Amino acid sequence: MSENNVVLEMKSITKNFPGVKALDNIDIKVKKGEILGLLGENGAGKSTLIKILSGAYSLEEGKIIIDGEEKVFKHPHESIDEGIKVIYQELTSFEPLTVAENIFAGETIGAKGGFISWRKMGKKAREILDKLNSDIDPFKVMEKLTVAEKQMVEIAKAIHGDVKILVMDEPTSALDEQDVDNLYKTIRKLKEMGVTIIYISHRMEEIFEITDRVVVLRDGRKVGDKLTKETSRDELVSLIVGKKFSEQYPKKEIEKGKVILEVKNVSYLNKVKDVSFYLKAGEIVAFFGLLGAGTHSLFSVLFGDKIATSGQVFVEGKEIKLTHPNIAKKYNIGYVPLDRKEEGVATEMTVGENITSANIENLGNGFMIDQKIEKKHCDKWFDKLSIKAPSHKTMVKSLSGGNQQKVVVAKWLERESKILLMNEPTRGIDVGSKAEIYKIAEDLCEKGVGVLIVSSELPEILAISDRVYVMKDGEIIGEFKTKETNQEELMHLAST
Repeated sequence: MSENNVVLEMKSITKNFPGVKALDNIDIKVKKGEILGLLGENGAGKSTLIKILSGAYSLEEGKIIIDGEEKVFKHPHESIDEGIKVIYQELTSFEPLTVAENIFAGETIGAKGGFISWRKMGKKAREILDKLNSDIDPFKVMEKLTVAEKQMVEIAKAIHGDVKILVMDEPTSALDEQDVDNLYKTIRKLKEMGVTIIYISHRMEEIFEITDRVVVLRDGRKVGDKLTKETSRDELVSLIVGKKFSEQYPKKEIEKGKVILEVKNVSYLNKVKDVSFYLKAGEIVAFFGLLGAGTHSLFSVLFGDKIATSGQVFVEGKEIKLTHPNIAKKYNIGYVPLDRKEEGVATEMTVGENITSANIENLGNGFMIDQKIEKKHCDKWFDKLSIKAPSHKTMVKSLSGGNQQKVVVAKWLERESKILLMNEPTRGIDVGSKAEIYKIAEDLCEKGVGVLIVSSELPEILAISDRVYVMKDGEIIGEFKTKETNQEELMHLAST
């Protein structure tokens, strides 16, 4: 790597927390205009490294060198002043204010006599957004924007601040396929402008789509530094977890039981059209489709969040009318939703409160919950699902994404679900946690549970499922035994 083009060098970065070495002698160099993928499991050290770069954590050992000059950041503002901007997974916009006010937060554009010129602020915001090929209205209030639009405003804010190094933490976790494509175009535009990007993601396809080089951290150490075009998914997974991809998902052969769920000619408006399929006890059945395929709407219908406009649903041979989630619960249908933070967990409640929330009527008398019974129930799932949290009194918001997902699963196992719907169950979590979630699914199948999964991760679908249905425009257009198909066939069918 030419030293003349290096915009950022982090040398021998070490960070200790009580009893833990979070970072151990990390060296990273990034060139101007380079897109660097930063990979690693939760706890590998990615967030700690970025917080040191951003000034949120103090530098204990090592050096940070920006454009050849050593820097010490004691506060995030000092990092921002050097052109370093971090866009976190949880966006931090000022919701009641306009797009323009967010871009120029703390500034007074065209102020005369103590009054701000809203016209000039809007015009200047429009110029910045035009650079990013964005048509967002500068005077629109932030709370009315989509997640993708809010993300664009964060990027616009960074551009206005003369960003040199832009860190993006799981930027696609809440975006649909079209929004992801638009984000890629914006990132490539930033690259053309000479902005260096550090791109953190758990999604391998994104890494190969957008990055030039990849650095892998494991247990606080750098274990890999590869040109993206010269590595492979298997190699990166092996570096991340110390195992090959095939070893992450060793498929069990589980005896299948009787049909426990049968769906006949179910439709929902124009989003689900005449869908029929079945699920056996002990079986994992996957649904795959591109944006607008109808997979997410189908799962909402099966849990009673949306009411089918026609068709029949049978559980263990008995027809049921899914008019409300409470009906689904009554027939032991559990649901791990697409957005765990919005629908799956209550982040302001404890782990224990979340786990027992779907089974609260069995934890005491009347309105009082027996704390000893709650703890006993929680301890069982802490053990069975390897939930990593200090105690059942820990707030859910403090857990990693993988452990939050396990809490959602535990909630429905506590309810003794016999049919478990899992909508993108590994979205936004690391490779190791993905493997644990899928192992849980297989363990459930051994006990006679049937599992339905919606996933956009084809390698995982092929590794874990017994059968896969392909959907397009609300219809099932193909059914395959997983052993008898491949990624190319499934993607070709879904996209043509």
